[in-house]
Amino acid sequence: MALSSSSAIRHQSFSLFATTHSSLVPPASHRTAAAIVEAAPLRERRASSLINIPATLSSLLHLHLERKPDDRSVGLPPPAVGRNNPTVSPKEDISSLFPEIHGYADWSPLLNPLHPWLRREIIKYGEFAQATYDAFDFNPLSEFCGSCLYGRHRLLDKLGLARNGYRVSKNVYAMSHVELPRWLERSLHADAWCTESNWMGYVAVSDDAESRRIGCRDIVVAWRGTIAPTEWFEDVQGKLEPFGEAHADVKVEHGFLGVYTSKSDRTRYNKTSASEQVMEEIKRLVSHYRQRGEEVSLTITGHSLGGALALLNAYESASTIPDLPISVISFGGPRVGNVAFGEKLKEMNVKVLRVVVKQDMVPKMPGILFNEGLKRFEHVTGTLEWVYTHVGLELGLDVRSSPYLKHGLDVAGFHNLETYLHLVDGFLSSDKEFRGNARRDVALVNKASGMLRDELHIPPCWVQMANKGMECNAYGRWVKPAREPEDIPSPYREEAQL
Repeated sequence: MALSSSSAIRHQSFSLFATTHSSLVPPASHRTAAAIVEAAPLRERRASSLINIPATLSSLLHLHLERKPDDRSVGLPPPAVGRNNPTVSPKEDISSLFPEIHGYADWSPLLNPLHPWLRREIIKYGEFAQATYDAFDFNPLSEFCGSCLYGRHRLLDKLGLARNGYRVSKNVYAMSHVELPRWLERSLHADAWCTESNWMGYVAVSDDAESRRIGCRDIVVAWRGTIAPTEWFEDVQGKLEPFGEAHADVKVEHGFLGVYTSKSDRTRYNKTSASEQVMEEIKRLVSHYRQRGEEVSLTITGHSLGGALALLNAYESASTIPDLPISVISFGGPRVGNVAFGEKLKEMNVKVLRVVVKQDMVPKMPGILFNEGLKRFEHVTGTLEWVYTHVGLELGLDVRSSPYLKHGLDVAGFHNLETYLHLVDGFLSSDKEFRGNARRDVALVNKASGMLRDELHIPPCWVQMANKGMECNAYGRWVKPAREPEDIPSPYREEAQL
């Protein structure tokens, strides 16, 4: 959002300069023909010397910002459903496609065109990732800043996701000894709940009805990411390091690995690392349901930094638990590791689907210049261990495909997870237009962005805390309400219960 604000300031400054400058120049009627002719080449030289910053940035990062001819003159399409219609379709039994969606079979036949069952599953996991933002306490004046707003037993219910048929079994906390883009939120309160750790996601498991519908007992890990993509430019250094002593040739970005593996005995929530917390819970759940004779799958999801942590989590899970179908569905995730990392994931049958918006810069990092594109030169260079590479299949989306979205430069809006989910909901295939019967509420796009066209009259960033979290008590005083006891984070309450 800072980029949009600074752009507005620059625009206003330019407008002021243009107005002032024009007032100092005599009107054309008061100038001689010779003066006008003499000024024309100067204007042309000035125009040719100006740099179009958005176009230049688009060209360097291949953001595909060019507009279709007269695209703003085209009216909005009529809504597919009225405001009194549900935003989700009735659930269907998809167990017949278990091998393709949650099992070992390849996703490729279902991607282009996108199978409606797979579309709904992608959105389901995307909403689980979005929950890590919606339930996160970003308020620096709160003593619980950096924690989850709700206790795990009612987390999904408070966010309207209980309909998906999952329950949270464990919260996951992370810290880092390595500086990364601003992912760690700290409270300014004197009695802060914690100063070293943040709530980083959760583990959930499908209930009996949902397990029958999809054909397996599904364990989900949802990782929280970062919201401000502009910080990736400055702070991601792109340093590769081995995943561990037993994986010397497998190298991953050291900042991502730091978030995943950091721990300290001095902390309350990270005496064990995020890796240890999540792996302990995954192994416990897999053992529990396999003892009951059930088919078990693991699906790991995340957005941005969360997409990177999802890949690290999948790698460790596949290395630790044999014969477990593991899938990763990431949104706007960056490159994580080298060629050996990707090849090992493929060797261990980890299915990876990267949902990527073409205009989003984060999936292009790290390794904007040195990436998987260099594979074509391997016959000359050999395998380059220090080159970053993407993993798995890509579902490519384009902001320009939606008639509801603005087409200008909005770096934060391109990276917004709700923008991703909107585009997935409307995607049919790479050669077809945005589907007219998409049901997901378009207004969600503007929860934390301003990507929707002005004609929709939906205000940008409309999710606001009422009265900035203050409420009037029985004595007429405005106070910050206390959290419900269950919603207060406690390391002793994090013990999982089935």
